[in-house]
Amino acid sequence: MVSTKSLKQNHLFRRLYQKGKSSAGRTLVVYCRKNGLDYNRLGLTAGTKLGHAVVRNRIRRRIREAYRLSESSYALGYDIVVVARHRAAEATFQEIQDCLMKQSEKLGLIRKEQQHEEATSLLDTDLP
Repeated sequence: MVSTKSLKQNHLFRRLYQKGKSSAGRTLVVYCRKNGLDYNRLGLTAGTKLGHAVVRNRIRRRIREAYRLSESSYALGYDIVVVARHRAAEATFQEIQDCLMKQSEKLGLIRKEQQHEEATSLLDTDLP
């Protein structure tokens, strides 16, 4: 069972923004940095420019669920901050999930054996 804790302290967010690696997509920006622990910490940011509280909370719920569904494929020991961009307000859940995985792969957050298993499963389809 993989467990991810919440990242809530402001100084940890600021440290990630300044010293962490980042990757930007159409709907999300992902920041990451090693934390020296044996679990990940996830922080979510949705600024007021995205819309009212209902819109911001919906975006955060979608990002949290997209991360939860792929949590087992993430390498352990990272602080991860996901910042929602303006396009995230109109994006579907699938677009948010695809963007999160793509940016995570660019940053090297996805385990190598997990990427290899996905590639071989695509090649192992039954042919008639």
